[in-house]
Amino acid sequence: MSDVEIDPRLYRDWWTVAAGLLVVAGVVVLRATDEFGVTRGVRWSVVAVAVGLAELGYLRRHLRRNHPEGTPANPYSRLGIANAVTVVRGVCFAALTGFAVVRPDPAIVWVPAACYGVGVTLDLVDGAIARAFDQTTVLGAKLDMAFDTLGFLVAIVVAVAWGRLPVWYLSLALARYVFKFAVAVRERRGLPVRELPPSRLRRYLAAVQMVFITVALAPLLSATAVHAVAPVVLLPSLAFFVRDYLVVTGRV
Repeated sequence: MSDVEIDPRLYRDWWTVAAGLLVVAGVVVLRATDEFGVTRGVRWSVVAVAVGLAELGYLRRHLRRNHPEGTPANPYSRLGIANAVTVVRGVCFAALTGFAVVRPDPAIVWVPAACYGVGVTLDLVDGAIARAFDQTTVLGAKLDMAFDTLGFLVAIVVAVAWGRLPVWYLSLALARYVFKFAVAVRERRGLPVRELPPSRLRRYLAAVQMVFITVALAPLLSATAVHAVAPVVLLPSLAFFVRDYLVVTGRV
């Protein structure tokens, strides 16, 4: 992989994305300090910009993977529309992260739900664009997975921080990492680990979680109502993580 030469145009696309994000970040930071006040605006800006810079670094680090699965010697020379849409998803989730350190306020109460909702909606768009233009890439898959994980984790953290979800809902955000850690321990011990087969139910449960968390972030329902529904939505997803572990370990 390291021997694959990156087309200079791909680096230029990255710099274009970086410059665009810096301009947007500057405008948003100024607006945030104006709307939230200097202290809250700075707190939000530091966290959101830090996450955005980390996303840019992740994108640059994996530019060599801008090729179809199985053909690393034939990378694409441009970032492509689908990857650009995925980057916009990352920007939405970076902005969402900043609200974890900002207290709720009537002027911004809808913004976290909008950030996560737009990011989730674009998740349906980037893959469709990549398939329509026949430009599905390893880079796109890595960005998609990374931003999905980030958005899901951050959305739950913000919802808990704002009192919209109970603290124990964080168990779902941690379940993926516990699952991966448990699998890694088995591999290190030399125990067999099976491939996890595709599952429609897994995708359905993920979609339910995305919709529920978006609704939880939005002030549509009272926090009491959201807390009451939370166990009903949470338990099937946690149970499915247990089922997946039993599958990869050969018990099911």
